[in-house]
This record gives sequence, C-alpha cells and structure tokens, in this order.
Amino acid sequence: MSTDPTRYLSLPAASEPAPLLTPQAPSDGSFVPNRGVSSGADGSVFGFQFPAWTPAEWIGYSALVIVSLLLTAVAVSTLWWMLHAWRSKDNLKGTSFSEDPLDARHSFTLLVPGRHEEEVMGQTLDRLALQDHPDFEIIAIVGHDDPGTERVAREAAARHPELIRVIVDDSEPKNKPKALNLALQTARGEIVGVFDAEDEVHPRLLTLVDSKFTETDADVVQGGVQLMNFQSSWWSLRNVLEYYFWFRSRLHFHAKSKFIPLGGNTVFVTKKWLDWSEGWDAGCLAEDCELGVRLSSAGANVVVAYTPEVVTREETPGTFTSLLKQRTRWNQGFMQVLGKGEWRKLPTFRQRFYARYLLTMPFIQAVTGLLIPISVVLIFTIKVPTGIALITFIPVAPTLVLLAVEITGLAEFGRTYGIKVRALDYFRLVWGLIPYQIFLALGAVRAVYRQLRGQNGWEKTEHSGLHRDAEVPTSESNVVPIGEGRKQPESALAMVSGDER
Repeated sequence: MSTDPTRYLSLPAASEPAPLLTPQAPSDGSFVPNRGVSSGADGSVFGFQFPAWTPAEWIGYSALVIVSLLLTAVAVSTLWWMLHAWRSKDNLKGTSFSEDPLDARHSFTLLVPGRHEEEVMGQTLDRLALQDHPDFEIIAIVGHDDPGTERVAREAAARHPELIRVIVDDSEPKNKPKALNLALQTARGEIVGVFDAEDEVHPRLLTLVDSKFTETDADVVQGGVQLMNFQSSWWSLRNVLEYYFWFRSRLHFHAKSKFIPLGGNTVFVTKKWLDWSEGWDAGCLAEDCELGVRLSSAGANVVVAYTPEVVTREETPGTFTSLLKQRTRWNQGFMQVLGKGEWRKLPTFRQRFYARYLLTMPFIQAVTGLLIPISVVLIFTIKVPTGIALITFIPVAPTLVLLAVEITGLAEFGRTYGIKVRALDYFRLVWGLIPYQIFLALGAVRAVYRQLRGQNGWEKTEHSGLHRDAEVPTSESNVVPIGEGRKQPESALAMVSGDER
C-alpha cells in the first residue's frame, strides 16, 4: 500500500456540497410556495388567493357558511335569553310574585273566549270562580254557531250567577281578538285579564297580580303560563320546555329591555291602556304580541312575574299537525307585526334592534330551513374544503351548551312541579333536538308561504284537558260558596292543588 501523502490531492471532491441556489420569484407574478404572492390579474391580494371554485361550489359553500353563522347566532342569543333569570340571585328573586301580597286595591274583569271548547271550558270557568280576590267578574265569550260551548258556559254562569256573564259573538269570520274586543265593551273592572278556555288557574293569582300592580305601578302584568303534559310525546316534551324558559326567564329579559311581546293569556292590562289602544288588533294572528309591541312603543310599564306554585297550567296541542298550525299562526303573526312597523316608535336603537331581531326570527328560521337540506346534500356528495368544514362545526358548541341547559331545565321542572322525570324523557330530549329544529323551520316556511299568498285565516288549536290533574266539581252542592267579600277558604286551595292542609 502506498503511503504517498500527495496521493489524495488528485482525487475529485465528490463529497463537497454544491453551491447554494436561492429560488427567485417568477417575473410574471405567479405563485411560489413559501414566498408569498404578488397582486395580479389572477385575483390574489395581500397574500390571499381566491380558491378556484366553480359557480356551483361557490353557491354551495356559501350556503354552508350562511347556515352555520345563522345557527350560531340563533343558538347564542337563545342561550343568553334562556339563562337571564339564573344569572344572579337578584334576577331570580325579581321574577316572582311577592310572598306577602298587599291588600287588594283594584277590580278585575277576566275574559275567557272559547270556540268548540265544551270539553274544557266549564271546568275553567268553575276554577276561575274560586279566586280569593274580593272584586272580580268573569265574561265568557262564545260563538253564535257553537251551541256546545255556549251550553257549558251558561251552565257555569248558572252555578256562579254573581261572577260569570256570557256574551255571544255573532261576527264573521270569528277569531280571538274579535271576541276579546266585544267583551271589552262591557268590562267593568279597572284591570282586564285574559285566559284561554282550557286554563288551570290558581285561586290566589288575582290577589298576587293585584299586589304586583300596586308594588310596581305597572300598566301591564304578565303572569306565568306552563304547559304540563311533557310525557305525551317527544315534541310535547320540547314544547313544555320552551314555555318553561320563555315565561321563567326570556320574558323577564324582554321586559327589562322595555320591549316585550305579551303572552296570549294570564296577561293583565289596565282598562285605561286598553281603551287607549282600542283593544286588540282583530286582523293580527298574534294579537298578544301586537298589543305588547304597541304598549312597549308607547312607554307602558310592563312587569313579568313567574311563581311556579301559581302559574296557569295548560296542555300542548293534541297532535303534531295542531302544533304545526299553532306555530305557523304565531310566526305569521310576528311577520304581520313586523310589517305594521309600530316597533319603529321605540325610543332607543337597542330596543329597535331587539324588536327587529325577535320579529324577524320567522324569516331567519325559514331561510335556515330552506338551506338545511342543501347543506346536507353538499356534505354527503361533495368534498368540502377543510376551512368550510371547520366553519360548519361552529354551531355545535353553543348547541351542546343549549342541550345541557335543557337537560338541567327538565330536571328542575320535574323537581319544581313534583313530576318524576324518566330516563326515557331525557333520551327523547336529546333525540328530538335536530327534528324539533327542522320542525321550527318548517313552521316558519309555512308561515312565509301563507303570508305571501294572503292566507290570514285563524287555524284553531284543539284541547282535550290532558293537563288537568283532578276532577272539578260541577254540581251546585260541591261548589264552594262565595262569602262576604268573596274570600275563599283554605279548602279551595286544597281542592285545586291537591294539598290537604
């Protein structure tokens, strides 16, 4: 082996690195990885290049983004309003009636319209007659073409001749606001209250409402209404929870914001304000919402009170079709109120924003309902870009929180009203989340369709008394007598609540 030190000097330097080459951006401005982009005719601006999608892809992906953002906005705002009453102890305490009510200072007229309600109206009138307030009257309004309801109303009036009067409405076509306006003409009370024909009313309610008017100098007091038969079906469960959060929390938020769509019953308005408003709008399918908007715009002081022990109890519509018709009527009524424009008279931008958002909800749900099937088709048939896919998951977070709040609300509802909540009920609540949202969208789409076609007929909701937990005595001998000042003994409360004292 050679040991010549110069031997390796003649070998090629194969292991030496090649010269470093620095890539240069093309002179035509085209894209270079990791070197940014330059503004040019290809639509790239400030380092961002628009994707090369077809028109159909642009439409489809945009629909996905719009649906996602709409669902997120609706879920977040709904969650915020649902939790209003529980944000602080003061909030929760302020939502209730007084535990120690003041002495009665007002007189009341209670209006009870009924149409084809012979199964439930007689019991409702009997229970209303058990109020422990010293000064009230009840006016039952029935149609001239409804002999069944008229019969049970007159029978109730015969049992309570000092309290109940019957008025026959012969107008055509018939609807609830027309009936209320007819009875308003002969109302003698300083405060007018409205109840539905199937309502289960607590005998202490008027005393508590009277006190609330005095304590707060209110012009309107909205009491609580609660659907009860949550175990009847999967959709009745969600309908019950809607009422629970609406009257327990959301209405208090709207009242605090000085804009409130009133409920259809257990609402009390001073006769002075009703005379000013000329009663209810007979052409509106949501006459309660319309009255609330007008009174809010005029500066009326609206107070909401919800005490579980004295809420007015109702039942959900008996069939899914009836629920759809009811939701359609409400949505269409909201659209009518939006178009009427009274909400524009609200004094602040914030109030007008809340009003526009709340009254526009049917349109938002309708658009969302139309885009949902499009989005589903796109998800399963087209490969969605990563960024778009991530956006579609944004509504999941508030929706899961919303579901958790509903589960907690269902447990609290069961404890509050002494009803056992089964594992099946929780399963129905979770399983029905998406189907019920689709139902809400369907109701909104149907409302828009009817409104565009000028179909403003009143679609009645049937009732069968599923929420009643006890028989109401109807014979003369079982009716508790009305004594001096119409004060009701403790036995009346025991009969209604089932609590033996």
